[in-house]
Amino acid sequence: MTTMYGIKNCDTIKKAKKWLEANDIAFEFHDYRAQGLTSQMLVEFESKLGWELLLNRRGTTFRQLTQEQKDGLNKDSALALLLEFPAMIKRPLLIHNDEYHLAFKDAQYTEIFNK
Repeated sequence: MTTMYGIKNCDTIKKAKKWLEANDIAFEFHDYRAQGLTSQMLVEFESKLGWELLLNRRGTTFRQLTQEQKDGLNKDSALALLLEFPAMIKRPLLIHNDEYHLAFKDAQYTEIFNK
């Protein structure tokens, strides 16, 4: 089973979904905005990937944080912010065969699905 997590209007999500569909790979898509994000899900993601990798520091939402919020980041504060603002989670987050992957590149997905 393959599950992709993200936000449907994200360009990178659209590219990743298009790649999966073009390669006839069945997957479920979980939209954080439509279907939500629970603290349990976030704790699981963090345990597999680490909060530093989950946090998208390049996105608009992160850039809009106060300097105090950015300076005080640690695991607990980052998880609280990610729960409040799921758009700050690097996208897509893909779970395939119980392995967790972040971001999308053609070569990366080719490697993931040709194991």
